[in-house]
Amino acid sequence: MASEALVPQFKLDRLLNQDQGGRRITLLGSIADKPTLLTAERAAFPSDIKTLEAFHRNLADVKNLGTNDIYHWYLGSVGHGEDSPPDLKLNLISPCTEKHIKKYSPQGVRMVTETPEIYKNQIRPYIAKQREEGRLDWVFNILEGRKEQEDIIFRDPGQDGAKEEAFLLAPDLNWDRKTLASLHLLALVERRDLWSLRDLKKSHILWLKHMREKVVEATVKKYPEIDHDQLKLYMHYQPTFYHLHIHVVHVMLEPTSTQAIGKAFGLENIVSQLESLSGGEDAGMDDVSLTYTLGESHELWTEVFQP
Repeated sequence: MASEALVPQFKLDRLLNQDQGGRRITLLGSIADKPTLLTAERAAFPSDIKTLEAFHRNLADVKNLGTNDIYHWYLGSVGHGEDSPPDLKLNLISPCTEKHIKKYSPQGVRMVTETPEIYKNQIRPYIAKQREEGRLDWVFNILEGRKEQEDIIFRDPGQDGAKEEAFLLAPDLNWDRKTLASLHLLALVERRDLWSLRDLKKSHILWLKHMREKVVEATVKKYPEIDHDQLKLYMHYQPTFYHLHIHVVHVMLEPTSTQAIGKAFGLENIVSQLESLSGGEDAGMDDVSLTYTLGESHELWTEVFQP
């Protein structure tokens, strides 16, 4: 029997495993009453221009998942029948900026060490400039109730109604909203004076612990198939946008560079570092040196750290 003839004879018993964010599955079944494993993995996208020019025209059953400012996200299919489930998660940024183009282009990566002095004199002014350019409109749309309200999983008004401790929990735009092994949520604080983990002080320790507890509780309540100890919480530095937020992901989510050392700082480790700092309540993360990665196209590399 030709090898190609075997696959159509496969009879499914059960799904054995699903990994890489749902992009690869292993099925247990049989062929001619003999136990058989079938692993399916989505092939790489083509890279030739002619094929790519036709790619978007071949998309079918494109369903909008949400829109916020310049960001749009969808589910879609390529070359399947009407009853086939969507096999693509699509993100659209329009109009995109030069910063977006640099972010999504291949580039080398460098390790840098940011001292408290570099942060105060060069990084903090850079962050302030980014915030002044309207790059946070999509965040404020969520916080002020103009967009994505139907997607909010949990909203906390703050301990004892303290507005400065209020936050909300919602899906990250890169998550397909269904594959739990690739779960990715964002906890957004409502106050606007905290731009990154650099703004956290010893006075915020109890609040951070409260947020962690409430975020985990809300996540496992919304997705009961997930246990408390199957979640990772972290912050990025440098973050993609400068409004304090916490990433919440499934521990089985494929560990890309965004979860790597030099980019992701575990929430529990941040709290521990704050607890170990000497000084009063105003001592904070702006008092320590941080080592992290930067892409060679990032403005901070070209304007601050590049020799």
